[in-house]
Amino acid sequence: MLGSQFSTPRTVGATSAHFGPEQTAAPGSFTPGDFILTHGSGIFSQLIRFGQRLRFRGANRVFAWWNHAAMIVSPAGDLIEALGSGVQRSHLEKYAPKEYALVCLGEMATVHDRRQVVAYAEWALDQKYGVLTIVSIAISLIMGGKFTFGYDGQSICSGLVARALERTDAIFARSPSHIMPADLAKVFNVPPGGQIPPTRAPLKRA
Repeated sequence: MLGSQFSTPRTVGATSAHFGPEQTAAPGSFTPGDFILTHGSGIFSQLIRFGQRLRFRGANRVFAWWNHAAMIVSPAGDLIEALGSGVQRSHLEKYAPKEYALVCLGEMATVHDRRQVVAYAEWALDQKYGVLTIVSIAISLIMGGKFTFGYDGQSICSGLVARALERTDAIFARSPSHIMPADLAKVFNVPPGGQIPPTRAPLKRA
């Protein structure tokens, strides 16, 4: 499988910016195909964070703070995200009261790539939330195995973003449907605001 050749996606050119509560990214500072990481308090967000803390330890534990991800699909800040009620549209302003990180893909995504990213996110609208995927991730974290399962036509927040990002240079080391928000944060080196990211090896470039 092509993805197994790379320990991390090729993210050269991507950048991130942190926004605290009551701060928000202005139109023009992002492009459709970029995404956000944030910290939610819903039941699925808390379950994800608990699972992430089992996998991310030591210096990498900072990445487990992020437990939700959403895809930017318009220049005005429209989002598509997977929530407990399913994959739906929302807007970046929704997260203004919270801390979030804006991840801009930069040169790792062409104009065509970005169109494909947005097209995938729009295709996934109205999918059910991937509860079975959450169960699969939990079992693999607890048991230490690599066997995963889930339903076609269902998504978790970070899995939706990861699958959309496959239309760019991002090639993940495991099934994108099982990528967690902390995985995205680690790959793109996005710690919570004010924290120093762990040192990482240079990422491979195509």
